[in-house]
This record gives sequence, C-alpha cells and structure tokens, in this order.
Amino acid sequence: MTSAAILLGLGMAAVGVAGRAYLKYGKNAHQRVKQTLDSIPNGSFSKYYKGGFDPKMNKREAGLILGISPNASKAKVKEAHKRIMLLNHPDRGGSPYIAAKINEAKDFIDASGPKK
Repeated sequence: MTSAAILLGLGMAAVGVAGRAYLKYGKNAHQRVKQTLDSIPNGSFSKYYKGGFDPKMNKREAGLILGISPNASKAKVKEAHKRIMLLNHPDRGGSPYIAAKINEAKDFIDASGPKK
C-alpha cells in the first residue's frame, strides 16, 4: 500500500514537471519543429535516387542503377546485376523497362569499365 502511494506521488510530480516544462518551452515548440523540418531538403531520408533516367546511359547512371561504383570489377558488376535482376525480372512481376535499363547499365559498365 505504501509503495503504491509513493509511486502515485512520483507520477504526479513527473506530470507537474512535464507540465511546467511545456508551459515554459513548449508554447513555440511546434513552430521550431516545423522550421527545422522545412529546412531539411526533400528526400534526405531516402536511400533511393530521386529522378528519372537520362536519355543516354552514362557511367554515373549505370553505377546508380546497379548500386556499385562505375569503376567496379567485373565480378562486382556481375554480382550486382544478378542480385538486381532477381528482384526486378519481368517473369517475377518486374517491369520490362526497368529490366532493360539494368541490362543496359551492366553492358555499359562492362564495355567502359576496367578489364579485371
């Protein structure tokens, strides 16, 4: 019984401290949070590239598509291509256009990349 009274008192004290802090600091907190969130560029929390494909394939785009460095070895290119194609193959419900871009990226890096 005594421990319940002590816990009740501590809970009420915590509510009082939180209420006082809100009255002191919280009046404009939502404005400060909104300003902070508005100052963060869109897409900062996404690990995916925002934007479409370039009209002509280049090393940067090929690297972004495969998720590797444009100067990666042939083994890394092959492994990345296999991994991405398993996820995006048209026979498994993927887009034929995306699959074509993945293949184009692999061919582009193979043709212009290091011969390792």
